[in-house]
Amino acid sequence: MRSSDPDVLLLSALADPTRLAIVRQLATSAPQGQICACDFTDCCDVSQPTISHHLKVLREAGVISADRQGTNIWYALRPDFVQRWAGLGASLAGLVQLG
Repeated sequence: MRSSDPDVLLLSALADPTRLAIVRQLATSAPQGQICACDFTDCCDVSQPTISHHLKVLREAGVISADRQGTNIWYALRPDFVQRWAGLGASLAGLVQLG
């Protein structure tokens, strides 16, 4: 059964090593902040169809955005993802302090 809880979707999306590698690459891609889908195969050592699947999961979890430019799709971290991640981390840290 798939959860509809946005926090569960976010954590599930980031729990995969390939997806986490994609997020890390996007996070370090400043100042441009966008990476072409074709450039992820180098960091992740998986096929393009597999990358496409992982990008879809990250999009559906609200982690990344996609911008089609001609035949290429450029990906970037969503600004609200950073806020969501920080908020989730802060709420979990609060639980740890209570325990």
